[in-house]
Amino acid sequence: MRFLFCLLISVCFYSCKVGNNPDVSKIKIDLKTIRFEKELFAIDSNRLIQQLPALISKYPDFSNDFVYKILRNSEKTNPKYIIQNTADFTNHFRPLYDSCKEQFVNFPDFEKEIKSGLQYIHSYFPKYNIPKNLYTFIGPLDGSGNIIAKDAVYIGLQLYMGKNFSLYKDPQFQEQYPQYIIDRFEPEYISVNTMTNILDDLYPEKDPEGNLSSQMIEKGKRLYLVSKFLPFKKEFQIIGYTERQMKDCLSQENVIWDFLIQNDLLHSMDKMALKKYTEDGPKTQELGEGAPGNIGSFVGWQIVKKFMGKYPETSLQKLMETDNETIIEKAKYKP
Repeated sequence: MRFLFCLLISVCFYSCKVGNNPDVSKIKIDLKTIRFEKELFAIDSNRLIQQLPALISKYPDFSNDFVYKILRNSEKTNPKYIIQNTADFTNHFRPLYDSCKEQFVNFPDFEKEIKSGLQYIHSYFPKYNIPKNLYTFIGPLDGSGNIIAKDAVYIGLQLYMGKNFSLYKDPQFQEQYPQYIIDRFEPEYISVNTMTNILDDLYPEKDPEGNLSSQMIEKGKRLYLVSKFLPFKKEFQIIGYTERQMKDCLSQENVIWDFLIQNDLLHSMDKMALKKYTEDGPKTQELGEGAPGNIGSFVGWQIVKKFMGKYPETSLQKLMETDNETIIEKAKYKP
């Protein structure tokens, strides 16, 4: 059965906060921000080869990852060639850096969001090793924009320049990144992606197990935790929808739920169905052109919220340990 996903004219209000959040104001987070790209591109182009070794020595841990993992130099490569390759990269990406300087004049605003998220993480998971350093850098456009390393967070600013950034319009770039992904290359996703990666560090994602309903809950748990780490963020930012898509999903919950039930999808073990409804995608065609992808994860999130609303004493650790089928049973979700 096909359901049309209507666009709403009425205003729907929703909040990213579920339940009461702990007071984290007294939790001290020592996070030092190193603007590596500023120091790298501050080196005179004619002196790069001579001065790069000193910069690399200044930040040995990050520089090792930057040179070998981010810039993808082989560890077998002669060090002289690595310096030359890094210099060539810097010369090539200098125009991008010039744009980056304008985009991130006020980077402390994003640092503040990350620090706040780390305060909540420490409150919920006091044994977790909170990162001590935050490195910003500019890397290849086909590389990573957010990395969790030992005691550090790496932020690749090249993938947070705003969805309308000129380089993102390049056909080759768009071959690699579809538009719905490019739409999230906004600075506001720096903290969301950071907390999502820290969650993956806390609870590494496993190969999907069980039927669609179980996998929906597993995804829903993860969205719920990220929302608790970033209670000041809107829900559409947590899941990566547009604001309109989120409003439509929340007001059409019953339509989405009925679709899953009537098509007997909740018990499906079909790999294509599992991937279609619980992984990132541009849309859910069966629900209409306006329906976003990852719709199963959205439903799983709503079920987890329902469960936590009924059992507010459940800690986040306990939530992650609770069997998915138990959550479905006890939540008694019926939008």
